[in-house]
Amino acid sequence: MNKEQFTKQLIDWYQSHHRALPWRETHDPYKIWLSEIILQQTRVAQGLPYYQKFVAAFPTLQALAQADEQKVLRLWQGLGYYSRARNLHACAKMIVRDFNGRFPDNYAALTKLPGVGPYTAAAIASFAFRERVAVVDGNVFRVLARIFGIEVNIASPEGKKYFTAKANELIDDTRPDLFNQAIMEFGAIHCTPVAPQCNDCIFSKTCAANLHSLQKLLPVKEKKLTVRKRYFYYVSIRYKNKWLMKKREGKDIWHGLYDFFLVESKSKKNWRTAIAKHPEFKNAKRLGKFKHVLTHQQLFATFIDVELKDEKEFVSLAKKFALMPFTQKQVDHLPKPVLISKYFESCLQA
Repeated sequence: MNKEQFTKQLIDWYQSHHRALPWRETHDPYKIWLSEIILQQTRVAQGLPYYQKFVAAFPTLQALAQADEQKVLRLWQGLGYYSRARNLHACAKMIVRDFNGRFPDNYAALTKLPGVGPYTAAAIASFAFRERVAVVDGNVFRVLARIFGIEVNIASPEGKKYFTAKANELIDDTRPDLFNQAIMEFGAIHCTPVAPQCNDCIFSKTCAANLHSLQKLLPVKEKKLTVRKRYFYYVSIRYKNKWLMKKREGKDIWHGLYDFFLVESKSKKNWRTAIAKHPEFKNAKRLGKFKHVLTHQQLFATFIDVELKDEKEFVSLAKKFALMPFTQKQVDHLPKPVLISKYFESCLQA
């Protein structure tokens, strides 16, 4: 199958089958960039409400650049990978400051922006400015590997280079934006990871995977993933309608979000043993346990409730552990990890 046949079939399919999504109805680089950052590591169904919230809160790049970081993180809450939100904010500020509020209009310049890698740069360049540069994501890897029978490991540097070259070889010369949308959409809703619709496929007679029953084997992805287990013992210190919390700093997960006093362990412990070094937490009780899975980490969180009757003791512990008091209403507006939100939604409602 030659390039012209492949691109024509793919674009024709897309024009008849694609989902109506708001970022596809515009050439505004701001909205395209916003959607791409939100959809990294996020399914469309989950990302769409976030996109709509961000556009409503920050209708322009300038509005996002001028926003308070805490508001940006609060709107992002639940999407995870919070470095994306911080890079989003930093990038908006940089474009306003260094580019007079206008996005660079080419792939090479776009890759120099914070949080904008090759994939996102290619998406903005092709969708907003119609530059002939291929977008290569998991859907593209899968479609190309199956149709052309490519057995190169997509998790290797060589594999990524090979598939990027192949996609750039195939991309339509006059409609690069449509081609990129089409191949990603085809992988997302038709040539899916599990149960692809091979019996009703425009490439059924030419697809190597279909002809040789290789759907479950392609694409080849061989990568060892080391998953780190962490055990969190959160102490929720409260007095009447106030909680003591802190803003997370450093380079660990959830930078800039708010959580409770934390005792971390490398191994699972009885919760009383975990906090035994802190006699201040007398009359503590366990309120809940949650497991939270990140890409490279598994978090096992135990929530321990310490309800104080003495305001002076509350103030003393705040000073000792460098914590800040927040009312329930204030907590509702703080950017928080999902685990902390689960605590407030589940444990305290029980």
